[in-house]
Amino acid sequence: MKEKIIVSKDGPYLIEGNIPLKEEIVVNDKDGNPLKYKDGKKYDTRESCALCRCGKSDSKPFCDGSHLDFFDGKLSAENKEYSKSCEVLEGPLINLGDKEELCSGAGFCHRKGGTWELATKKDEASKELAICQCGNCPSGRLVAIDKKTNKPIEPKFEKSISLIEHSQDGFSGPLWIKGGIEIESFDGIKYEKRNRVTLCRCGKSKNKPFCDGSHFED
Repeated sequence: MKEKIIVSKDGPYLIEGNIPLKEEIVVNDKDGNPLKYKDGKKYDTRESCALCRCGKSDSKPFCDGSHLDFFDGKLSAENKEYSKSCEVLEGPLINLGDKEELCSGAGFCHRKGGTWELATKKDEASKELAICQCGNCPSGRLVAIDKKTNKPIEPKFEKSISLIEHSQDGFSGPLWIKGGIEIESFDGIKYEKRNRVTLCRCGKSKNKPFCDGSHFED
């Protein structure tokens, strides 16, 4: 079965194709800024399953039917290709793509003055850190772009789903979809297939199905 995610009408994410599922826990630096991820709980791979997107399931990350009779899962995200809708900051060694409405608030862009500041510098260390921070941005809001080829510089991800957990800060983040998994709405709308995107799992996003950082309101 082909790897695929179907966003059901006012219901869960329907996962197909034996996609690996695990927790990834955000580790902060001494200043409280996200630094890296570490592996958390791994779930048994299933040919198909339903993942909660309303935030109320008692069987998280799986759906237990809690969305019934209350959840408005209306899809409102703009469905435009990233390369045609992002802003581009041109730096001396690297360019930086930025599509703000995709921000999930993960915070990896804050260290060392921020990814935007790093992209304007002329030293290799700043360039490499900017690339690293972009790769850790789970939503794909920020993309490092090679100046010579104009192609994105992306980490290599296998097709998988991660549950982002900010345990040091006491909250859960979105579903991190990696490796170019197909995402389709219940009515047949296909979203751009990207190396990394984040899907809302608290039910509060105003940019459904994508995360917009609304889980911080919990």
